Amino acid sequence: MLAHDLRRPTIFPMDAALGAEVAEIDLALPLTGQGHAALDAALREHLVLLFREQNLTDDALVAFSRWFGELDPPAPNPYGEPLHKSHPEINIISNVMQNGRPIGNLGDGEAVWHADMTYRDNPPKAAVLHALEVPPSGGATYFANMFAAYDALPEALKTQIEDKMAIHDAAHNSAGMLRKGYTEVDDVRETPGARHRLVKTEPHSGRKALFLGRRPHSYVLGLDIDDSNTLLDTLWAHATQPDFVIRHDWQAGDVLMWSNLWVLHRRDSFDGTQRRVMHRTQIRGDA
Repeated sequence: MLAHDLRRPTIFPMDAALGAEVAEIDLALPLTGQGHAALDAALREHLVLLFREQNLTDDALVAFSRWFGELDPPAPNPYGEPLHKSHPEINIISNVMQNGRPIGNLGDGEAVWHADMTYRDNPPKAAVLHALEVPPSGGATYFANMFAAYDALPEALKTQIEDKMAIHDAAHNSAGMLRKGYTEVDDVRETPGARHRLVKTEPHSGRKALFLGRRPHSYVLGLDIDDSNTLLDTLWAHATQPDFVIRHDWQAGDVLMWSNLWVLHRRDSFDGTQRRVMHRTQIRGDA
């Protein structure tokens, strides 16, 4: 089934927790309005969508992503300039070095649990990641369902966090690297970044979800530091339990799309002598 003829995509749920594979679709072809609506509904239901065996140019990646909204520029990287010169809206995720300099972000190390760019007041609502080159092993990506995590909280903890807000660190990326223009702070209460509620409501369904961002350098406003750390450690241990998580082992040509506001994701490390190149777009959140 071609993308421009898409009406009822063939969708295979990946796991009870979240995720679905969308079959028989070529993302390089333009969508129709019906095709976009079908994928948008699938993303709302499953939170993570997998498209196998895609061969996208960067132009096609951008065109597909724009069906879902305006694109946000990538988060600032440690090098202080766009990684993709002809498409500055594309973020390059890679460990490859050229002329002694990385061509992309994050290298080959582990990327901790996080949601993208939540250090901003209006984070991206979704992201699209296209695998161009992948190592033979390692580098798996994991996603955790924050609706399911919230639903499973004890009622007393739901009440405790209902009106709490936390700082989302702007100074570091998900590999822990300090971004250009920032300095380390000793007091977590002075962490730069947006303040967001720990509980966020999805406007279409009314469902509630945990909204955690990234654990390092986070702080819950109004608590002393020890109490903040205890609460955050409890929430993170709960939210990343296996019952809420799926794992994706990459193949070249895979495209993953996820609802950035309603899941966390992380990445395993991999052999740094093996090449890994991925291109990512991020779709601007609604005001």
